Amino acid sequence: MTTDTPLKLFNSLTRQLEVFQPVHDGEARVYTCGPTVYNYPHIGNMRAYVFADVLGRTLSFKGYKLTHVINITDVGHLTDDADEGEDKMEKMAAEKAQSIWDIAQHYTQAYWADVKALNIRQPFKWSVATDYIDEMLEFAKQIAPKHCYELDSGLYFDVLTVADYGRLARAVTEDGEGRIEAVEGKRNAADFAIWRKTPPGEKRQMEWDSPWGKGAPGWHLECSVMGGKLLGFPFDIHTGGIDHREIHHPNEIAQNQAFCCTNGLDVAENSGARIWMHNNFLVERSGKMSKSAGEFLRLQLLIDKGYHQLAYRMMCLQAHYRSELEFSWEGLGAALTRLKRMVMAVQALTDADATSPEHPKFGPVREKFAAAMSDDLNTPIALTALEEALAVKKVDAGVKRAVIEEMDAVLGLNLFGFNRTDLRIRPKAATISEEEIEDALIRRKQARAEKDFATSDALRDEFAAKGVEVMDGDPLGWEWKLG
Repeated sequence: MTTDTPLKLFNSLTRQLEVFQPVHDGEARVYTCGPTVYNYPHIGNMRAYVFADVLGRTLSFKGYKLTHVINITDVGHLTDDADEGEDKMEKMAAEKAQSIWDIAQHYTQAYWADVKALNIRQPFKWSVATDYIDEMLEFAKQIAPKHCYELDSGLYFDVLTVADYGRLARAVTEDGEGRIEAVEGKRNAADFAIWRKTPPGEKRQMEWDSPWGKGAPGWHLECSVMGGKLLGFPFDIHTGGIDHREIHHPNEIAQNQAFCCTNGLDVAENSGARIWMHNNFLVERSGKMSKSAGEFLRLQLLIDKGYHQLAYRMMCLQAHYRSELEFSWEGLGAALTRLKRMVMAVQALTDADATSPEHPKFGPVREKFAAAMSDDLNTPIALTALEEALAVKKVDAGVKRAVIEEMDAVLGLNLFGFNRTDLRIRPKAATISEEEIEDALIRRKQARAEKDFATSDALRDEFAAKGVEVMDGDPLGWEWKLG
């Protein structure tokens, strides 16, 4: 397989596919907007990190040394992307009557648990916002004289001081900034806070001294500072959810332009990154994607209902990252079934030692896989190529294992890491044990062999009453799932 097919990625800034050309030869530097750790991430949040992981794995597959940074926002992010009001972290700390530092630590650990569960690789660096306060102050001091003005509430960035503000979002009118609340004294509706002063008479758990008074950094400032410090301007790729494309990332770009003294955005690297990439939304029709809904859709909820967590990764891979993806329990079940078929297929290869993947029988399907991933991370086509490779017959098992491992290293499904029994649907609340199910299955199989269908049917009904569905049509032996 040739991995020298040019890697083409969709640049949100230029709205076109572009051949990836690294700033530094042989290296890919990527920054991903990470979570604000005020609550558990929902599965829509996690789609962004599956996408970023696939991007990173593809860059590694293409032979680049990957330097990937994901930030942890533990200060500065206000509710509704506003420029005034409550900080998400302060708000949750008050509700829980806990230290804001404890809140940040708890939800960071929860996020990292989801990262691990979804087989997302560790980045080069987790950059925590509060570790970079000094750098944020220096950044703000450098851009303030030409680009900022001070109000009673803080230091604000004047978006008219840089060229092409809002080009990423295509927001050329105030209509594009509808999520920003009005702040008295702002010169332009789109102007945003670089530093937010602590209101008189208040004390925040997170606040620092600055030339503009005691307070905290604006949310947008954090990513500019950490991206520039850890990766250097310009770096290669900046990723995030499509919601960041409208406000957060245009504001980052404006800050980057001011700091680097660059001009208009006809030259993409003037934005601070050569390519800006955004995954589309995960849509759930019942309204449980909102964290205000109470039992919102966390990865742990899927696991508690009995689904293996990598079924959700499969669900994400079945759609192109730029396509809207609708979540449903039926769709998750279908993704689980597809994953199970793959895991069942690789079980025949578990005792084989991987050799070279070079083999005439696999040449076309490996080329198909490489072409799909080089075409803006076309994971739906890559999955079909993987299934075609699994279906190849009469070939050395070591060669076949090498081919599957090569593809799986890019898709991250960890196919050799578990077996089909791990994929049974078994809710956390189930009251029957697997040992009881297996024992009854043996008795039922014996009854059917003896044509004792009355006993067989009675056992099936007993299963059903306890929420166990027996799938007699399983081609590799009877299977079951807990409903």
